[in-house]
Amino acid sequence: MTGSGLVSRSLSKVRELVVNAAQLGRETVAKDPEHIRRQLQECAEGRGGEVSTRLRAARLAETYLHLDDAQRRGFLRMIAHEFGPDPAQVANAHEAYQAAVGTPAQWDAEARLRAAMRSRRLRILTQFNAIPQGVKFLVDLRADLLRYLADDPALKPLDRELETRLSAWFDVGFLELQRITWNSPAALLEKLVGYEAVHEIQSWQDLKNRLDSDRRCYAFFHPRMPLEPLIFVQVALLEDLADDVQRLLDIEAPLADTTKATTAIFYSISATQPGLRGVSFGNFLLKRVIDDLKRDFPRLHVFATLSPIPGLARWARRHPDALAAAVTPADAKRLAAAGVAADDFATDGVGALLDRLDGGAWAADAALAAALQDVLLRLAARYLLEARRDERPTDAVARFHLGNGARVERLNWLADTSPKGFAQSWGLMVNYLYDPERIEANVEAFASEGRIDASTAVRRLARR
Repeated sequence: MTGSGLVSRSLSKVRELVVNAAQLGRETVAKDPEHIRRQLQECAEGRGGEVSTRLRAARLAETYLHLDDAQRRGFLRMIAHEFGPDPAQVANAHEAYQAAVGTPAQWDAEARLRAAMRSRRLRILTQFNAIPQGVKFLVDLRADLLRYLADDPALKPLDRELETRLSAWFDVGFLELQRITWNSPAALLEKLVGYEAVHEIQSWQDLKNRLDSDRRCYAFFHPRMPLEPLIFVQVALLEDLADDVQRLLDIEAPLADTTKATTAIFYSISATQPGLRGVSFGNFLLKRVIDDLKRDFPRLHVFATLSPIPGLARWARRHPDALAAAVTPADAKRLAAAGVAADDFATDGVGALLDRLDGGAWAADAALAAALQDVLLRLAARYLLEARRDERPTDAVARFHLGNGARVERLNWLADTSPKGFAQSWGLMVNYLYDPERIEANVEAFASEGRIDASTAVRRLARR
């Protein structure tokens, strides 16, 4: 579903619950820019009391509902460009603050400076909290905003402010954990199917398998969005560390004996709200799930994931030198014997190698697959431990798990041989291990220093 569709669905609830015909005086919603500007100015000025604020926000939401996509972009551009802090007021307040530093007036001057820097954009956005479904409206509004950003970077200040506010509202401490079972409401099960982003749910039988007695599924909810799950977490209860997602998802496989289970494998974690992209839910998200599992299954002592490496192949194509550097002389001989020869992979061989890796046909060639195994495992280890974007791991899944206190434990060869698995990581997957005794220390080290915890085996692969 598009961001526009999400917003329309959310705002229809706003209209139903808040903006009835009597409140609006049965007026026709005006779409002209001047009328919208006046509505925004009223919100920015915060006139009246709580009732006025609620009605004003509802009218503004109703206006947004009636706009087409181009008009919505114009609406957001208007907020971004015309309702930021007043530069003159900020300059005057800053000058007064500098003059007051070290005097009894310093703290009053600081308060005035802080007030001058408070964006009117934020004042407008915050007023939507006053209406039912207001938080959901803002989440869906940001889904629209994110779609426009690529072509309209001038919207970035508005996005930054909205992301900051949503991050404060959606910290893990505010989220509610709920177990999902086959007996959960049908609407919730349909959302689980629709939002599954890691391993597509193929049928109702597939869904039932994922909710069977040897599995657990959880959803996180925000109290202001009680009918909208934010994250689904799917868990398999096993006797050892999983290394093959095909076996994990096999609907014909016999049920595991949960009385013997020692290992909980998080094999799918799916976010559901596009408007919360980039919003951190805080650390210790999965620790909440671990605590629940330990309460039900005291024998569990290993908590790990079987995770995709979604950015690996894309990163390697952008950095062919990294792939070339992963090919040792011994690897080059094996590749040549398997039909991928080059005088020097750093200069003339890496392109041919990338071509051979397109699709998954190479995996059926035993000699070629054997020649590639060390190369790709070495490349994946370096990617996870060394590739950076904004001083954080390039891979989005790695950022999530490392930020929640996990350790890069093991790389798994041909663990996902689906077309998607080959396309994003040539079939490789990774186990992130959550050691309850080390989670807090890992969270702190990663947040403060960017330090990544990894097993000796993975570090050795990266150095080799």
